[in-house]
Amino acid sequence: MVPYRFGQIAWRLMIVLGMLLPLGCPKSKPPAQVLTGPDPDVVEALEADNRRLQQTVAERDGMLKEKDALIGRLQLQILERDARYQALTDQMTTQQDMLDEAVVEVVRAKAKLRSIESRAEAASTIAEAEISLKGLKESIAAAEGEPGEDYRKAEAMLRMSTNEFKKENYGGALYLAGQAKSHIRTIQGNLSRHGDYALTPGEVLFAQPLPLKALKRSNLRQGPGTHFKIIRILASGAMIVGYSYKEDWVRIQTEDGEQGWIFQALVGGR
Repeated sequence: MVPYRFGQIAWRLMIVLGMLLPLGCPKSKPPAQVLTGPDPDVVEALEADNRRLQQTVAERDGMLKEKDALIGRLQLQILERDARYQALTDQMTTQQDMLDEAVVEVVRAKAKLRSIESRAEAASTIAEAEISLKGLKESIAAAEGEPGEDYRKAEAMLRMSTNEFKKENYGGALYLAGQAKSHIRTIQGNLSRHGDYALTPGEVLFAQPLPLKALKRSNLRQGPGTHFKIIRILASGAMIVGYSYKEDWVRIQTEDGEQGWIFQALVGGR
């Protein structure tokens, strides 16, 4: 009986061990994946490409800003020429022939008035006109500006006056010198409307005041640059008048008489 029992016990132990062995033996795990960083050469190449792209974008932005400024200046010049053309067309169509005829008739009539008194008066008027015109010319040259239409008319009238004086047509010379002084007073009157108006270096007067408006809400400054103090804020659509320009800035006057400078890209024709 002992061998039989021993056999049964041994058999049961074998069965239990058979059941426990799968549970006790851990399954083999796959090898852990080794993480590696990006290739340093690839990273350096990408960074170099990024720097080149940023430099290209910056260069193109600079070129676009320069082109925008150039377009703005050209637009101002077009507005100025349009205004001059319209004004000259309106005046020349109705007045030029009449003016020429009137000048000739007046000169002929004045030719009959040759006397010592008219000679002295003509000489004095011519001298005054020459001094005034010389002062205007020096001011314009010092400011690197350009003479306007009234200046050229005054110069032409003064030249004609001098020629008539040499011909001893003192009455005609006096009349022409008076016309020259009239144009000079017109120039001085335009400048006096600005108060203590003085051209800054590089500033150029328009041939005549330009009717403009603010294209958007804009700063009116004391001088031609962003470092100048802001005088006031102009509302979009505000009616203004332009008198001169310097680089990208326009000297203007508001409807209530305030003067200052505004960036040219912020103004346009009415």
